[in-house]
Amino acid sequence: MTNGQKDPLFVLVKSLSKSEKRQFKVYVGRLGVNTDSKFLALFNHLDKSDTLDEDLIVAKGIVKKQQLSNLKAHLYKQILISLRLSPLHQNIRSQIREQLDFASILYHKGLYKQSLKILEKAKSLAKENEEHNIAYEIVELEKVIETQYITRSINNRADELTIEAKTLSMKNVLTSRLSNLSLQLYGLMLKSGYVRNDEEHKEITNYFETKLPKYEWSLLGFREKLWLYKAHLWYSFIIQDFLSCYRYSKKWVDLFYEQPKMMIQNPVFFLRGNHYLLESLYLIKDKKQLKYTLEKFEKTITASSFPKDDNIEVLSFQFIYNNKLNIHFLEGTFEEGEYLVEEILTGINEFKNRFDDHHIMVFYYKIGCLYFGMGNHKKCIEYLAKIINNRSLKMREDLMCFSRVLSLVAHYEAGMDYYLETQLKETYRFLIKMNDLHEVQKEMIKFLKNLGDIFPHQIKDEFRKLHKRLKQYEDHPYEKRAFLYLDILSWLESNIESRPVADIIKEKSKKLSR
Repeated sequence: MTNGQKDPLFVLVKSLSKSEKRQFKVYVGRLGVNTDSKFLALFNHLDKSDTLDEDLIVAKGIVKKQQLSNLKAHLYKQILISLRLSPLHQNIRSQIREQLDFASILYHKGLYKQSLKILEKAKSLAKENEEHNIAYEIVELEKVIETQYITRSINNRADELTIEAKTLSMKNVLTSRLSNLSLQLYGLMLKSGYVRNDEEHKEITNYFETKLPKYEWSLLGFREKLWLYKAHLWYSFIIQDFLSCYRYSKKWVDLFYEQPKMMIQNPVFFLRGNHYLLESLYLIKDKKQLKYTLEKFEKTITASSFPKDDNIEVLSFQFIYNNKLNIHFLEGTFEEGEYLVEEILTGINEFKNRFDDHHIMVFYYKIGCLYFGMGNHKKCIEYLAKIINNRSLKMREDLMCFSRVLSLVAHYEAGMDYYLETQLKETYRFLIKMNDLHEVQKEMIKFLKNLGDIFPHQIKDEFRKLHKRLKQYEDHPYEKRAFLYLDILSWLESNIESRPVADIIKEKSKKLSR
């Protein structure tokens, strides 16, 4: 039996909506000879199956064993063709590409004039929507045709096409360099998180400044500005300049509100921009703007005019629930946020074929933090264990590190002392291996390690001493990142004052000016 969850064809079939399945059968049935075809029989079988069993497919006589691989490839291609023809998957980009294909067909038939006419319309549409890559392809085909279709204006036409090609090429090169820089910074953020010392800060700053291409602001279009803001945003995140994160994510989102048609054409970029804006507001603790922006975001994406597809559905779920959790963390309303857990787990299960490990682990970490804030430390440990025991997770080393630190604290709070010594050793080794052992973590591990030698009546004094030592790192440029993952100071204060940590955070939340 093949693992259906990893087989591309099986996953594709199971991702189809009822309307897409109906569209596929209509597409297949357009020719009578297809109604009894093997690939349709295979489709119907997979559609009704909960797992992919290749032996069963062969046993049912759908296809011979040696032909199965080719049949699966053919069915996969036919489904994609059907989806491409569906109105649900049509957009400006696909419409322009279709017109370019039509023009190419006419060119190869020697119908140059008709081809040029279609290309001119497609080029105008591409430029209007800032699809410069496709526009450049169109100009290149126009140049080829003009060399074979002689007109009286060939001299002027040659100059026009040469200038157009040069302008579009420059825009595409700039966009490519900015998108490359943005992607590299994003990759660094996923792998290592925030900078940890002056050396890393200098290294990433030098990398950013040397890779950032020179540009004239007046010549930048929507896409160039978008990638420029993205690059600045990721650089700001890595160096922990959260005000700059807010500034550039706000510029990113405002680009779409200034040009609403781009929101329809590039919905994923709009979704991600809003997510980073919301994340930035959480990091600078602006509760009022965070709630307002999340409400505006939800209202926009649920409007009938906003595009709908599977990818948008998954990303919307991910971004909305992450930021709903953030609001509860900021306000200390952990118990009020518990209802989100069931909804999140249902969503993870529903979208399991479209969620990557990284984003699932982020949800588990936040759920663990939610239960920690509620005082349900065993539940907290349960969700953190899903991260700690995930051997395939290669991204966000900082997430794995702080999951272990929080797990240590949760074990202590849960009274599970018999696990503490082993956990301490494993965490210490892990942090050293990851080169992530910093002052805040050292102090936490040293404190937990010495707990066995402290008499009960001395415990509050030790909490006070630890609080004093850690307080100095709260605004430290590199050490402060520890407090982004776990509000250690509020936890210490809750133990010193013998009050729930949620009450401490609620009081701090009320004092926030924003």
